[in-house]
Amino acid sequence: MRSSQKTQTTGDPSRRSFLGQSLTAGVAAASSLAIPRFVRASTLGLGGAVSPSDRITVGGIGIGRRGTYDLGCFLEQSDVQFVAVADIKETQRVAVKDRVNAHHNNTDCDTYRDFQELLGRDDIDSVLIATGPNWHATAACAAARAGKDIYCEKPCTKNIAQSLQLADTMRRSGVVFQAGTQRRNLPHFEFACMLARTGRLGTLRKVHAQPAGMKTKMSGWLPAQDLPPIEEVDWDMYLGPAAYRPYNKAWLDGFNFEKGGGLTGGGVLEWGSHCVDLCQWAAGADATAAIHYHAPKDKRILAEYPSGVQLVIRDDGWLPLGSCPVRFEGDDGWIETGDSGKFVLSSPELLAGREVAEIGGYPATFHVRDFLDCVKTRSKPRANAEAACYAHITCHAANVAAFLGRDVNLDPDTYEFIDDPEANRLRSEAFREPWQI
Repeated sequence: MRSSQKTQTTGDPSRRSFLGQSLTAGVAAASSLAIPRFVRASTLGLGGAVSPSDRITVGGIGIGRRGTYDLGCFLEQSDVQFVAVADIKETQRVAVKDRVNAHHNNTDCDTYRDFQELLGRDDIDSVLIATGPNWHATAACAAARAGKDIYCEKPCTKNIAQSLQLADTMRRSGVVFQAGTQRRNLPHFEFACMLARTGRLGTLRKVHAQPAGMKTKMSGWLPAQDLPPIEEVDWDMYLGPAAYRPYNKAWLDGFNFEKGGGLTGGGVLEWGSHCVDLCQWAAGADATAAIHYHAPKDKRILAEYPSGVQLVIRDDGWLPLGSCPVRFEGDDGWIETGDSGKFVLSSPELLAGREVAEIGGYPATFHVRDFLDCVKTRSKPRANAEAACYAHITCHAANVAAFLGRDVNLDPDTYEFIDDPEANRLRSEAFREPWQI
């Protein structure tokens, strides 16, 4: 459902127009010859089915633990036709193929070990990228160069330099990009951010994010194990841009391998790519990052935005409102909310008679729908590449401060650390050939 020229129109003019003209011509010819023609109602978009011209064809890259959930959210949408999966693990390729074919009641889902073969297909409009974090940005940029719209799980980047590359690639390619920070499309988080952005809390002073841990460490090296056949596990492709190390089955859990900048353990980046992202939205900072970062103290990392708003990254002291909580404080009030779907206000007057739907459990269905709608309208989704870029930069810089155990300062124009060669060495990393962005 993507325009190859990325214009502000719905659909692919050449391919969709050709299909429509061919169908019209075929029906006219059948009528003139008085020969019966039997066409399925679903083909014409009748009986509640979505016509081919309105379907979005989707391929999956790296559909494992989180990707399996995302896949379900895509398959729930009536205008999605899932047609292919690429994964380095044979078991996952087979599992996705079986599930998709059962859903679509056909045998059409193709499988690939190399995602580049999937990206080479002209009939795929969009891709779901749910690999481990090591691959997210590299695969996303390759998809953008192939003209595919992208839903990419978080964390989306490995370091500050890659965050800027991601945003630049998406901007130049004109594809639709949605980061998997689905809380942007949940009503209670949206309401809380709206209060902060629109001045209902008065002048905004502080935004609070929970990282769910701030431990950072460098990538490790585990003992070598026998390498499985490449059809079962493509170890070289799994490593991708990461530095080489021998095969060890424990590394196949993408959530403990190469999360960012050579740092593993998540740090601020793990839940920060959700919570810090919401704080940036609340602070109107989708096009910038915090620039001053203080060394961790009393289990907190404090940072400041160019506007003067302070970011407080902490794990303790939260109200019992569920995981991934955020809190926004202004001169005239505050709001705190979390994954329970509930929120607490400093004053009931801030609600102003508004009804906010209570949706707990952070479902991604609304976020996926936002992405698909933007694919059709060629508009920016809530978690677009620019918003993801700067939220991730803030997380990466906070991780650098935590890793070094001291204050660091970012230049707001170049996003390099000021007079700090040690910190700047953590700003980027060398990627293994040929996986350059």
